[in-house]
Amino acid sequence: MQARAEALRAEGQTIAFVPTMGYLHQGHLSLMREGRRRCDVLVVSIFVNPTQFGPGEDLDTYPRDLAGDSRRCREVGADIVFTPARDSLYTPEFQTYVSLQALPNHLCGLSRPVFFRGVATVVTKLFNIVRPHVAVFGMKDYQQLIIIRRMAKDLNFNIDVVGAPIVREPDGLAMSSRNAYLKPEERPAALTLYRSLQQAQRMVQDGERDAARLIAAARGLIASHPASLIDYVRICDPHSLEDVTSVAQSALMALAVKVGAARLIDNALLTPI
Repeated sequence: MQARAEALRAEGQTIAFVPTMGYLHQGHLSLMREGRRRCDVLVVSIFVNPTQFGPGEDLDTYPRDLAGDSRRCREVGADIVFTPARDSLYTPEFQTYVSLQALPNHLCGLSRPVFFRGVATVVTKLFNIVRPHVAVFGMKDYQQLIIIRRMAKDLNFNIDVVGAPIVREPDGLAMSSRNAYLKPEERPAALTLYRSLQQAQRMVQDGERDAARLIAAARGLIASHPASLIDYVRICDPHSLEDVTSVAQSALMALAVKVGAARLIDNALLTPI
């Protein structure tokens, strides 16, 4: 892969890169289409990264479908599908990790303390291997997106890190590979994430600015379904992820909720009129 990337660059070709853990859905495909639009060559990686899973998380059961994923990549126009083996990225002697000091200490980083170290490490490795000009990430994983942007800037990667909009199911549920864990009877509980974001947006448009009241309303809606276990509901600065007390200007509302076996996340920018 690295040799191929160097050859493409020597030919003057531009490379767009979409890193994934596979089990691809329309959200992933939207990232690929964005990359396809921006560059000459589209590279997609499929790798379930073990270093971003903590003890007791779903590394062993994470859904996989390499044959189906490869077909979807071809259909969307990917030129290269990179599927490294675990031992090729993490040898038995591996001991180097990439950590950020501040951005992971919020939102998902509080309940998944090894997650962003694993993400930053594997993305650094993939950037060095694939050598892209552009890398596309989904805004559903908002914290991940801004961490990768910060990391790329801090480590002087000459890569344009692009954020692509959330893609939703017809009923509003943000697309995620982990949606496969949901049982039919759990769907109404899962939908409260998006509905609580919509509720908060309406409240802000109607003049509500107090973050505590917006959060309380969202928590009440989510908790109305016994199947839901709230990890966090936060309103924060969209750049630093520090909590804010008032939505005086655009602020990020971010949610993480366990519904059955699925840990779901969602977010929206709340913008006062």
